Amino acid sequence: MFLFALLAEPLPRLLVQIALIVLLSRSLGLVARRLGQPLVIAEITAGILLGPSLFGWLAPEAHALVFAPDSLKVLGLVSQLGLVIFMFLIGLELDPALLRGRAQTSIAISHSSIVVPFGMGAALAVFLYPRLSVPGVALLPFALFLGAAMSITAFPVLARILAEQRLIQTRMGAIAIACAAIDDVTAWCILAVVVAVTRSQGMGAAGLTIGLALSYIAFMFFVARPILARVASRTRRDVVTQNKVAIVFLCLLCSSLVTELIGIHALFGAFLFGVIVPKQGDLTQVLGEKLEELVLVALLPLFFAYSGVRTQLGLLDTPSAWAICALIIAVACLGKFGASAVAARLTGLSWRESSVLGVLMNTRGLMELIVLNIGLDLGVIGPELFTMMVIMALFTTFMTSPLVRLLYPAAHRTPDLQAAAAGSSPP
Repeated sequence: MFLFALLAEPLPRLLVQIALIVLLSRSLGLVARRLGQPLVIAEITAGILLGPSLFGWLAPEAHALVFAPDSLKVLGLVSQLGLVIFMFLIGLELDPALLRGRAQTSIAISHSSIVVPFGMGAALAVFLYPRLSVPGVALLPFALFLGAAMSITAFPVLARILAEQRLIQTRMGAIAIACAAIDDVTAWCILAVVVAVTRSQGMGAAGLTIGLALSYIAFMFFVARPILARVASRTRRDVVTQNKVAIVFLCLLCSSLVTELIGIHALFGAFLFGVIVPKQGDLTQVLGEKLEELVLVALLPLFFAYSGVRTQLGLLDTPSAWAICALIIAVACLGKFGASAVAARLTGLSWRESSVLGVLMNTRGLMELIVLNIGLDLGVIGPELFTMMVIMALFTTFMTSPLVRLLYPAAHRTPDLQAAAAGSSPP
């Protein structure tokens, strides 16, 4: 009775939720490391286990007490704050120097790995629309969203896999990082358009939203970025005060607020602000050091748990549902792997290197979950399709490390000093 009364209060319940999430994520992380998998696999799995698929199935009363429906809104808001800061960090880590000397190859591969999966996802949407669409959602936003979701590559997860596989100092690692960086920027721009179309009433309103978004992007690059460059050039590590960090944090929140008000989601504003922060000097490194540990250890796992609570494996209770899930996985892998591998081969890479690059670009993980949660929140997709797409994200992420080890053993890895310089600061 005491525990029930305690968890009836919002703050104690939130603290218990956070403690459970961090404990399970870190525990599963130890297992993931032993299996050669990135930590994100453990965090996504922890979220699903804490949701209705396992915890809610084994102990429905305890699950209803700890993760009561009315408490999920608070958990979701806290996790969104963590995502805003995390997307800023992702933008902060996107360095244009990654493209030096390999821009043509990277752009060709990354754009192929966006266009082909997008087209295949949109075509698949025509098949899925009468079966899994949400009532009231038109085919256009449904198809656009599914195409965007199929186009995602998880830049942060890919970077960590490359570091753990010791591929950062190879030509393959440098090309993969550059392609994923371009992929991230392109995919988020596509998603911004999709959200604008979905949120707006008619194409006229969507055009206005897109126009405002383009104007804001131009302002950030041509007005805000030069100002930040002057500030960063005069900033040394020993003079990065708490006040300066607070100013950057306020600018981050303002950028997120502006893009939310425009209608293209707060996460895009956070990502954009991170991109324009100059990569030279000590400012970027200090900001990363001050924010990264808190976000990765405490805040980001909350998002995985929030996604897990919304992932209901019990909805896939028929052979046809699992068949559709398998079809989604097949289309996702064929589109992303096939387009990346063929484009890489046409740019001069060997078939082995092209295949490895295709596997790496097929990694989705965290970024896919972010996109899927946006779609679920907007009402573009329903819980059943959301669950299928989460399974696809897990599958494509889990398969990456084993396939890279199989296809690209140490004997075939060519060190490249320029690649090492370009990839010396993995996220």
